[in-house]
Amino acid sequence: MVDKNIVWFEEVEKHDTPLVGGKGANLGEMLRAGIPIPYGFIITVHAYDQFIAENNLKSKIEDYLNTTDFKDTSSLNRVSSHIKKEIIKSPIPKQLAREIIKYYYQLPQKARAKYRMNISLKSLFKDPLVAIRSSATAEDLPGASFAGQQATFLDIKGEANLLENVRAAWASLFEPRAIFYRHEQHIDQFKVKIAVPVQLMVTSDASGVMFTIDPITNDKSKVVIEAVYGLGEMIVQGTLTPDHFEMDKKTGTILAKQISTQAKMMVKAENGAKVISVPENKRNTQKISDKLVKEIALLGLKIEKHYFFPQDIEWATEDNQVYIVQSRPVTTISSQLINHQELRTKNQELIVKGDPASPGIAFGPAKVITSAKEIHKIVKGDILVAPQTDPDFVPAMKKAAAIITERGGRTSHAAIVSRELGIPAVVGALGATKLIKPHLVVTVNGATGEVFKGGIQRSTIKNSLTVSLPTKHNSLSHPHLITATKVYVNLGEPSRAKETSKLNVDGVGLLRAEFMIADIGIHPKKLIKEGKEKVFIHKLADDLLAFTQAFSPRLVVYRATDFKTNEYGHLKGGGEFEPIESNPMLGYRGAYRYVND
Repeated sequence: MVDKNIVWFEEVEKHDTPLVGGKGANLGEMLRAGIPIPYGFIITVHAYDQFIAENNLKSKIEDYLNTTDFKDTSSLNRVSSHIKKEIIKSPIPKQLAREIIKYYYQLPQKARAKYRMNISLKSLFKDPLVAIRSSATAEDLPGASFAGQQATFLDIKGEANLLENVRAAWASLFEPRAIFYRHEQHIDQFKVKIAVPVQLMVTSDASGVMFTIDPITNDKSKVVIEAVYGLGEMIVQGTLTPDHFEMDKKTGTILAKQISTQAKMMVKAENGAKVISVPENKRNTQKISDKLVKEIALLGLKIEKHYFFPQDIEWATEDNQVYIVQSRPVTTISSQLINHQELRTKNQELIVKGDPASPGIAFGPAKVITSAKEIHKIVKGDILVAPQTDPDFVPAMKKAAAIITERGGRTSHAAIVSRELGIPAVVGALGATKLIKPHLVVTVNGATGEVFKGGIQRSTIKNSLTVSLPTKHNSLSHPHLITATKVYVNLGEPSRAKETSKLNVDGVGLLRAEFMIADIGIHPKKLIKEGKEKVFIHKLADDLLAFTQAFSPRLVVYRATDFKTNEYGHLKGGGEFEPIESNPMLGYRGAYRYVND
């Protein structure tokens, strides 16, 4: 299957991420497990590589990336725009284009015959409506959240539109936010590739997101579901505040309901999706029945059991039939079960209240911004206040001490990214951009959803589990627990050494060299050849010192590099020294490389 340009969903499974990306592998895995998903096919990484090679795009993209100032938003936007234009204007190889179109027209018949999807006979003879998704080879991995970085295109119809949007999906691998995130995570820009799943569109009566763990409290006994009318894009974007449901896993009892007003919804249209008004008599009603809440939750539990890990799941309903659109591991789980009541802020004036989205307390000057064009206004320690956030806000969110949004739920972009960054967040705080005046010092309690006027004293927050202060992010230590079992962390990012060393651990059990070498960015043999080996030695030594100083006198176990040939090959100059292997996992690596080198 390695050389296939296109595969049907049932041809792949969870181990096929290198070929079809994280999302594509999950779709195939779920179909095999009997999970109801909209049927489709995947244009593989092999097809993407062929497209890039035949249009000589790699060197052009590399030249643009080498000019990027990653701290400058305008530089990121400029470089991204140039790269995407190069990709979008390049032709898809003719044989590959014919193959994509062939699969496109076979899709409805196969879905109806094999998986009994609700497709009318009349529809079989029309151009099918499809969703074109992006599936990067590094996304949906435990410990990293690539959610929202690449593009999704809904309601695509006809072969010309199909091919145009496939190119656009490939181009979205180089969105400014995606380039920035890979740089921040020390992931080689060319190591991540992209596949394109093409799925039949579900005409969503309602849609939403489900977590098989409470994402705020880390309570594994609950399933949390959020729902809106229409297509699910608006819930992920945070442009709507959804209905919120919590169900007990053991009893199947709905423990909590929060019904929100919904004035607008996104629906399918002839030439794509459009936003329409929700009828007056439906705006304040429950978006899905209790029966559907339980049915969706049970599917979530089935998926969690299959993957042995809490899941972040997107779903949709059509004619009371539930479809799972995608599932990925929850990347923001803490080992600490958080008690909301421990995070109370006393004797302060309440300005606004919303939904708790990421626990902790922080205070600082508020900065109100209305679009990603204003993110340059945010400096370290500010409280970011916005109508909503999207992936373009991430550079500013990394500087902020806390996040407040007017719209969105606990599964919105603002909520998910804040939890990943470990900063407090409040979402769905109606009127926040008007009630919170620019530069006013406010305190954000992310566990209760409250925003107060003024700052607070350290003594007020001494019992809080997580507190962010304007001068620094500060995780207060838990009482020391003595255990017979030694507890170590896996770590590879020098910038996180000091913060992680404050945890109640016995040291570093695995210090991986890969992040540090990727950060150097040049193949060590190239540096040796140029007589610059000291550059490599000193940078590696400095990074190792950051770990040993932070954890001293505790043990730090360093593992020598176990880069595979394809990973070494992506470093600058790597092509000169690395062989091309069809399966680098079993190739020139580990002890074999140590002996030879």
